[in-house]
Amino acid sequence: MALLDGRRLSRPKLLGTLARKLFRKPVRNAYPVRPRNPTFARVRSGGALPLLWILLLVLSATCGLSVSVQGQTGVNDVHIASREVQPREAEKAPTIEPKAEEAKTAEIAKQTVIPASLNAKVRPLKVAVDLVLVPVTITDPMNRLVTGLDKENFQLFEGSAKEEIKSFSSEDAPVSLGVIFDTSGSMSSKIDRAKDAVMEFFKTANPQDEFFMITFSDAPEVVSDFTSSVDEIQGKLVFAVPQKRTALLDAIYMGVSKMRQAKYPKKALLIISDGGDNHSRYTENEIKALVKEADVMVYAIGIYDRYFPTEEERLGPALLGDISQLTGGRAFTVENPNDLGDVATKIGVELRNQYVLGYRPSKVMRDGKWRKIKVKLLPPKGLPPLRVYARTGYYGPEE
Repeated sequence: MALLDGRRLSRPKLLGTLARKLFRKPVRNAYPVRPRNPTFARVRSGGALPLLWILLLVLSATCGLSVSVQGQTGVNDVHIASREVQPREAEKAPTIEPKAEEAKTAEIAKQTVIPASLNAKVRPLKVAVDLVLVPVTITDPMNRLVTGLDKENFQLFEGSAKEEIKSFSSEDAPVSLGVIFDTSGSMSSKIDRAKDAVMEFFKTANPQDEFFMITFSDAPEVVSDFTSSVDEIQGKLVFAVPQKRTALLDAIYMGVSKMRQAKYPKKALLIISDGGDNHSRYTENEIKALVKEADVMVYAIGIYDRYFPTEEERLGPALLGDISQLTGGRAFTVENPNDLGDVATKIGVELRNQYVLGYRPSKVMRDGKWRKIKVKLLPPKGLPPLRVYARTGYYGPEE
């Protein structure tokens, strides 16, 4: 018998009474809360509860009662972790040691062919092609074109040194050509014939040729970009109206600059004007220096009156003649506008029947200086004295 709260109870009754006292009231905190101590949860059901548990265990030991608590999970026995859950450590990417990485790159390089142009560490290969091309026109004393000559009929000099002609051609090659058309007020009485001359010139064109057109009065204007359509050029020319002053030198500058977009190595400008410049920003010397460097042949058709009302118009023929001669082209003087068509046709035929001499300079100096060129003719016996038209030189390359 045992005493509990002043009463004598048998062992079975004692155990039942203790159990009822223990489980009589529900546990207040049925769900886990975060305790002040993150490791252990404090018991919040009163101070007598641990004493009863101890007494119950002692009695069960003495009575042979086996209490199994290993398979059950009590609320107050739960270990509550901190709310700040530590995230899973991210899987780290495998690192490659420097030596191993270099070895791997070398192995890939063996299996992959990388173009040199895409490799920033490799300097691009510069191939210096020092072949100088010299277009040549030959005429007789009556200003007629001479064809049928051979390579042995020419000698070529750079400075005082005779050069070996490496290439020789007299075939009709495609041309990139720009028409520079004067629409200033002084062209009023001649503009219709000048338009007809341009159309006659285009009749000699080849299907592969390309053209652009610039008109100029107070300022130059590109009215037709590069095209192979002759009809397009002629269609734009119809709307040209003569007015204002003459910016001839500025128009030549624009034409030479436009030639940087040309498709073919053979390039030429055809100027149709009544001469004289009175409204350009560029000077005559600047334009002469420009055309010497540009490798563009300049042909000019000058439509002049018998009397020059101004000093600019009086100097017009000499201006066009000097610029044309520097480039290996020619300037034609037309007093009668009715002759414009024939002259334009003659220039077109001449452009397509030139001799082209190619040589490599025996002394290559990359100093960017001017190199004089002279072409001498050894004509076959029985021919009259012939005249040679060729470029007078070129600027050497620079490093």
